Amino acid sequence: MGPASAKKDVLLAMIRAGVNICRLNFSHGKAQDHKAVIDTIREINEQYKTNVGILADLQGPKIRIGLVKDGGIHLVNGTRINITTHECIGSEDGIYITYETFPQDVQPDEIILLDDGKIQMRVIETNRQDTVVCEVVHGGILTSRKGVNLPNTKVSIPSLTEEDLENLKYALEWDVDWIGLSFVRTGQDILDLKRIISESGKAAKVIAKVEKPEAIDNIDAIIAATDGVMVARGDLGVEMPLEEVPLLQKMIARKCREASKPVIVATQMLESMITTPRPTRAEVNDVANSVLDGADAVMLSGETSVGEFPVIVIETMAKIVRNVEELGYPFNMDKSSKKGPTSPDYLIDAVCGSAVYLAEHTNAAGIVSMTSSGYTAFEISSYRPKAGTYIFTANKHLLNALSLLWGVKTFYYDKLESTDQTISDVNNILKDANLVQAGDVVINTAAIPIRNQGKTNMLKVAIIE
Repeated sequence: MGPASAKKDVLLAMIRAGVNICRLNFSHGKAQDHKAVIDTIREINEQYKTNVGILADLQGPKIRIGLVKDGGIHLVNGTRINITTHECIGSEDGIYITYETFPQDVQPDEIILLDDGKIQMRVIETNRQDTVVCEVVHGGILTSRKGVNLPNTKVSIPSLTEEDLENLKYALEWDVDWIGLSFVRTGQDILDLKRIISESGKAAKVIAKVEKPEAIDNIDAIIAATDGVMVARGDLGVEMPLEEVPLLQKMIARKCREASKPVIVATQMLESMITTPRPTRAEVNDVANSVLDGADAVMLSGETSVGEFPVIVIETMAKIVRNVEELGYPFNMDKSSKKGPTSPDYLIDAVCGSAVYLAEHTNAAGIVSMTSSGYTAFEISSYRPKAGTYIFTANKHLLNALSLLWGVKTFYYDKLESTDQTISDVNNILKDANLVQAGDVVINTAAIPIRNQGKTNMLKVAIIE
C-alpha cells in the first residue's frame, strides 16, 4: 500500500481484481497514514462483505546512510572514504551510517553494499570506535538515506529496534492480522515477537521475512517458530549471490508446505509496471514460476504503492496466477510430513490429509471445515487441493487472516447446536452463495462433539441437495 493505492475507489477496484492482503510498510509513512489505510480497508470489508487481511511490515534493523550533499556524491573506483557513526552531511570524504556499533562489528576485507548493491566497498581498517576506512570497489552516485547491506558481517543490532517496538504497539492497537518481521536471523527472533504479541492480549500472526544468510542457515528453526514466511528477494539477493536466490525460493516454499505454513514470494515481481501498463515476459515467467513453486501469495511493492497503474498490475498478476492454476498447476503435489504418531497433531493431520484425498477421488467441489484456531485451514491449504477450501469459524480474527492461505475462502458461523445441523447449515450457505450446486460432492470436516470445539476428528462425504 502507498499513495497510489490509498484512495477507497482505487483500493476497492484492486480488491475486486484479486487483492487478498494489504501490506503496510512501516519503513515509510507516518502512523496516522497507516491508520487511515486500515480504516479504508475495514470500511470496504464491512460494506462489500470482503475478507481482506492486513499485514503490518516492520522495518527491522535496516541500516542506512545519512543525508549527503545536494545531488549526491560521486564515488570513484579505487578511492577511499570514511564511514562514521557521527552524524554529518555526507561528502566524498566521509558519510554517516545509522549503525552505531558498525566500527566494532566489521572486519578488514569485509564487503559493504549500498543502494541495493549498486555501490560496493571493501573495509580497509576500523578504529573500533567511530570510523571505518573503506575502498570503493564499484562506485557511482550515492544519494541520501540509501540502504546498506553487510553480507559478511555478524550484525549485533536486535531484530526488533526501538522504532519497531513503537510501530508494533500501533499495529497491535489497530488489531492487524499479520506482523512482518524484517531481517529475521533465528527462530528466537520470532519467539521474542510472539511473546510481545501474546503479552498484549492480541492474536496477530507472524510472518518471518527471510532476507539474510543467517536466516537461510537457521531456516528450519525459523519455519518451526513462525506462522508464515516471506521470501524477501530484494535484500536476500544483495546479501547472498544472486544466482542462489531462485533455488532458495524453491527450497523455502517446499519446506513451508511440508510444515503447513504459508509462503509469500516478494520483490520486483512486476517491477516494470511501475511506469508501463504491460509487464516484461521475464516478469510474467517469474510470477508463474512462483505459483509453480507452491507460493501461497505473490506480492507487489512499488508497483502498487507508487506505480502509475495499480489496478492494471493486480489484474495482470491475477490473470497470470489464474492461468497457471487452471492449466498448468500440478495440483496435489506430494507433501511429506515429519510428524510421527507421537505428535499431538498426528491424528488431525491424518484427517485433513484424508479429506484432500477424498476430495480428489470423488471430484468434490469443496472441502468444508469448521475451525476455531485456524489449524485445519493451514493444514488443508498446504496440500493445494483442486477443490475449493471453505473455512467456517466463529473466531472473527481468522476471517481476514486466513485470506493469506492458498485457496481458502472464509465465512463467519457461530451456531454450534449439533454436528448434523452445522454441516447442513454451512453446505446451504455455500449453495446460496453459488459456490456449490445441487448434486455436487463436498467433504465436510469438524470436531465431535462440536460444542467442545476440539481438534478435527470427523469426515463426512456429502452430496448437496
